[in-house]
Amino acid sequence: MVFASLIFLCIFLPLNIIAYHLLEKQALRNALLTFLSLVFYAWGEPVWVTLLLFSAGIDYIHGLIVDKYRGKIQAKLALLSSVFVNLGLLALFKYNVFLYQNLNILLSPLDIQLTVPQGFVLPIGISFYTFQTISYVIDLYRGEAKVQRSFLNFLLFVCLYFQLVAGPIVRYAQIAEDIDNRNATNYDRLQGILRFCIGLAKKVLIADVAATFVRDYLAESDLTILSFGEAWFGIIMFSVQIYFDFSGYSDMAIGLARFFGFNFLENFKYPYISRSATDFWRRWHISLGSFFRDYVYIPLGGNRKNQYFNLFVVWFLTGLWHGPTWNFVLWGLYFGFLILIEKLFLIRILEALPRFISHIYLLIAAVFGWALFYFTDFAKLTQFLNLMVGNISEKNGWWSPQLSLTLQQNMFWLIATIILCMPIYPRIAAFTETTLRTQSPLTYALWTNFLVIILLLLSITMLVGNSYSPFIYERF
Repeated sequence: MVFASLIFLCIFLPLNIIAYHLLEKQALRNALLTFLSLVFYAWGEPVWVTLLLFSAGIDYIHGLIVDKYRGKIQAKLALLSSVFVNLGLLALFKYNVFLYQNLNILLSPLDIQLTVPQGFVLPIGISFYTFQTISYVIDLYRGEAKVQRSFLNFLLFVCLYFQLVAGPIVRYAQIAEDIDNRNATNYDRLQGILRFCIGLAKKVLIADVAATFVRDYLAESDLTILSFGEAWFGIIMFSVQIYFDFSGYSDMAIGLARFFGFNFLENFKYPYISRSATDFWRRWHISLGSFFRDYVYIPLGGNRKNQYFNLFVVWFLTGLWHGPTWNFVLWGLYFGFLILIEKLFLIRILEALPRFISHIYLLIAAVFGWALFYFTDFAKLTQFLNLMVGNISEKNGWWSPQLSLTLQQNMFWLIATIILCMPIYPRIAAFTETTLRTQSPLTYALWTNFLVIILLLLSITMLVGNSYSPFIYERF
């Protein structure tokens, strides 16, 4: 099940809200959310619920051992066991075929070839909940979190459907108090449902529309006849699609969490307004970046020793986390290289330049990065990059009449999309908070509810008759 579906919007979520508010005890509400989260996860692939429960059970037990033997060798062994089991499961289900294929390449000079296993269908959300459970045990070992003795409450942390499928990666310490004691006010519920509807609109009204252009100009196009302008338009549309798709999901997750009394941290902060790759990654998928910083980069030595090696490891793993193909690794190392040269000297140059020049640098760098991300076939990637830099043939050309027609027909949508990449909404929200809400809370509530209804109706209208449209990051 996905948020952007009529079943979720018209049946699952309303029933969840009604049942939740009929219950008064926190324990019963937790049990309800846990049950519904398992139903939500099992809707498409019920077999993988067993893997989710197994993973949660393993780390619940490891957490109890770490807490009981704190400061002793048993706690360290439990930590190592947790990391080994979690990463082992991730490798088995996500990387086993990739590992065999690359081992065969290394062994080919010796005329040794291993039988490549068929592989598994990737369990949805495994990359996200694996990192969550690992962070729980590590934080317990470090003394940065308190043990959760209720398995039901721990399972709620692991499988809470708001963020289970595509994040953000939530650490236990961030919501430990919310699990046991939370009280969403009417204002929280109003802001939560508004945030959810904004995320839904980003997904349905922008990301899914951009996806149609990606399909027409990249997925289903012949690169041998794709023009220079069409290549750039297609990959820019993918840049739009992945941002609004992923940040829209994060908005919906954060909004639902707030509605039910949980406080999730922000996962996106308008990354396309950045002026450097370093700043871009402070704003993009913040929960993943902070995970690698706190659990890989700093333990390796951070900026204190072996900084360049540490950067290489982090960005290699960042790329590999996204998928078992080398283009994702290349994409991660590409950004790692940009951040390295910015640390060495480029950031000082960028800060001295006019803002629009450094901003253009980042946008071009990001778009090239998304080309690396999009094409898993290296032959197609090379062909496409040649197009992007203007290495074209007579068949390709610089422009096409079809592209001109597309731009004319979608001009207002394109302008609105560009505007919405900027932090317009936070400024409007801050203004209404300090003026309208303080002066007339009732008027503020009425206008907010009106906006919720409009966004919801527009989104549902777009969803009616549309085919299944999962979130991009579900497959990671």
